Amino acid sequence: SEDPAMTAVDRIFEGHMLDETVCLGLAEVCARLEVEHEWIVELVEVGLLEPSGAQPESWLFPASALQRARAAARLAQDLGVNAAGAAVILDLVDERRRLLQRLQGLEQALGS
Repeated sequence: SEDPAMTAVDRIFEGHMLDETVCLGLAEVCARLEVEHEWIVELVEVGLLEPSGAQPESWLFPASALQRARAAARLAQDLGVNAAGAAVILDLVDERRRLLQRLQGLEQALGS
């Protein structure tokens, strides 16, 4: 059952981490996320995902990219955000997390 305290936005960003050493091809990423390959190509074009390999047929994505791609897909489905918008939102969310961690570290160093 769903956590009643979890908001719709929280659910967009939730995900389960896979082994970082696992790499997935374009077809497997699409299958796991239930998206068309064009969507993943768009995410690569806007810099949200960075596969290894020169062409889509040879792209390999680290398993950790699934969480980011899943969040982008949810932003698109739930909020109607395009790939470029999803990239900006996810970059801002990441920056917010980094700033909060830094703030917590500074507060601990100051004994607050």
